[in-house]
Amino acid sequence: MIIIKTDRLILRSFMEEDLQGFSEYRSDPEVARYQTWNTPYPLEQANFLFTEMSKTEPGTPGEWYQIAIERKDHPGIIGDCGFETKRYDRQQAEIGFSFAQPFQKQGYATEAVRGLIDYLFSTFNLHRIIAICDVENQASVRLLERLGMRREGHYIENIWFKGKWGSEYLYAVLKREWQINETGKNESHNFSVIK
Repeated sequence: MIIIKTDRLILRSFMEEDLQGFSEYRSDPEVARYQTWNTPYPLEQANFLFTEMSKTEPGTPGEWYQIAIERKDHPGIIGDCGFETKRYDRQQAEIGFSFAQPFQKQGYATEAVRGLIDYLFSTFNLHRIIAICDVENQASVRLLERLGMRREGHYIENIWFKGKWGSEYLYAVLKREWQINETGKNESHNFSVIK
């Protein structure tokens, strides 16, 4: 079980009581707009994902691992983030994230993704972390740039996505760059992995 604590948030492995909230915000067309799933996102689909996560060891190369996000002062899932250690290179990982609309634009995503990146570099001794986002997803673009990730690629109409060709940006940060950028930040992150 993963537990990552930031100033306001707890990032943790999913629990059964997350199912309803997870299904609800993933069924929101605005939340799903730039994501790979379609709406609605029924409870059965959420349950299937949870079942798969329970069989997956965090950091297994080639396997995505989703993490629930909740506020410290108010239980209940507000979003999720995930990561995949690359099968072709175990020192690299890709990250992703989504948040329910009522919890967007409050700094939660920045805080959660910062905590996730800290955790991944510290726990898995990664060399590089990447994120890929739709070029139209300006909220994610701003978040990744705010965290100091570098835009390394701009793929033009590289993916057939929800009925049309989409373009994507590739962002990345190296461990040494992250450590330099994060030195002196006031946020504290505590990690624990319970097996």
